[in-house]
Amino acid sequence: MKIIHFKILGEIAGIETIARAGGIREVKRLRKIYGTGNWRKRKGLARVRLADGTMVNAELHWYEAHGRGKKELKLKRIWRD
Repeated sequence: MKIIHFKILGEIAGIETIARAGGIREVKRLRKIYGTGNWRKRKGLARVRLADGTMVNAELHWYEAHGRGKKELKLKRIWRD
């Protein structure tokens, strides 16, 4: 797996829930690392700056639970204007 460092510029738009606790393969690991909660896998669109300074639009995926915030943000797709 290739790690890409990035910074989110502004807000994440079009946020959708992809899966809930029972449908998340990683839920046992998430609970062990971050604690119990109503875990959800989510996705949204945002403008991001990559490590090399390039600004692109991207689809982001992450895990989230109430009181835990966004965890393990991933770039799933990027495209340039």
